[in-house]
Amino acid sequence: MRNLFLILLILFLNLNETIAIAKSEVYLCDSNGGKKYHYTKNCCGLSNCKHEIIKISLKKAQTLGKTLCGWE
Repeated sequence: MRNLFLILLILFLNLNETIAIAKSEVYLCDSNGGKKYHYTKNCCGLSNCKHEIIKISLKKAQTLGKTLCGWE
């Protein structure tokens, strides 16, 4: 039973990683202080954005030093 649980946990974690990698475009708040990127435009992390919310490639966001939002 314990082995089954571990196998399912590993499969679940790999699935989440695969889904995250499949996302090629992300959203971010177009402000000087923005540090995070978001997979969805409706993410809670973007609710305080006072600037424009823009859509860019994941690779570009990472190149700019952005990291994934904690709500994702």
